[in-house]
Amino acid sequence: MFEKIIKRFSEVRILVVGDIMLDRFIWGNVSRISPEAPVPVLVVEKEEFLLGGAANVVNNLHSLGGKVLLCGVIGDDEMGQKVTQRLDEMGIERSGVFIERGRQTTVKTRVIAHHQQMVRIDRETTHHPKASTLRDLSDYLKQNIKGFDGVILSDYGKGLLTKGIIHDTIHAARNAKKFVMVDPKIKNFIFFRGATVVTPNTSEASAASRISITDEASLGRAGRALLKKLRCDALVVTRGEDGMAIFEPSRQPFLVPTEAKEVYDVTGAGDTVIGTMALALGAGASIRKAAELANHAAGIVVGKVGTATVDQKELIKVMKEKIRLK
Repeated sequence: MFEKIIKRFSEVRILVVGDIMLDRFIWGNVSRISPEAPVPVLVVEKEEFLLGGAANVVNNLHSLGGKVLLCGVIGDDEMGQKVTQRLDEMGIERSGVFIERGRQTTVKTRVIAHHQQMVRIDRETTHHPKASTLRDLSDYLKQNIKGFDGVILSDYGKGLLTKGIIHDTIHAARNAKKFVMVDPKIKNFIFFRGATVVTPNTSEASAASRISITDEASLGRAGRALLKKLRCDALVVTRGEDGMAIFEPSRQPFLVPTEAKEVYDVTGAGDTVIGTMALALGAGASIRKAAELANHAAGIVVGKVGTATVDQKELIKVMKEKIRLK
């Protein structure tokens, strides 16, 4: 059954709306300490630019074979050009990517030596786009949402997802009978009421519910409280090394254990979870089956260094191994 669902990913169309970023990686080696200060000297071997934030959700959907369109805002700067260049190289439609003059494209730079991250440097914009940009984006969403199986709202707290954009997107999607998945930030949490699936991590769920999550009992209380507050079809709490917890109305919480064998880098793992779940739902899977697939996909990417993705072959192989070992 899982293999059939995964192979249907290529038929699913997902619209991703959210904060577009660029992930910059500087790789090198350290063999000495600087004579100027007690800091390591990195000899750079390579530098790469990868799609980040909502654009990394797109990257994951694309890697898994889904049809995807990105909707968001970038600046008219060099890093914004790198975003559009990368999208073009991948053959991803970017008619929903709006360029705003004077806005700085958010970039996260990670300096890595011997597969260990030494430092991260952020250049970011967190203020809302101009009113005219938001109007254009909202109009674009309303005109195009019907052509998709579902929508992902990817909130990285960089200003795009205003209360109005969130409301307009959820309202338009629900009217068109499309599912809406949300990767939330605390600031906007209550605005996501009415979404189909919301996927906070443990700390976000704890802050939003005002319940300190320390064990399964407190997790259960927090999950039920958020499910009631958000009026969503399902709440999926991602718990890192503890896996996931799924809350649905009138059902007992469902705990999914982690599938990661070795964890090298959790960068982008949440993007993998929400992307895989969206494709699985679009392919006809139940929320629980979709979460189980997403959990395995996340287990693959955290075993890789950098902003990694998973493809259909890798996911099918892992699912077959699981079935064989049962």
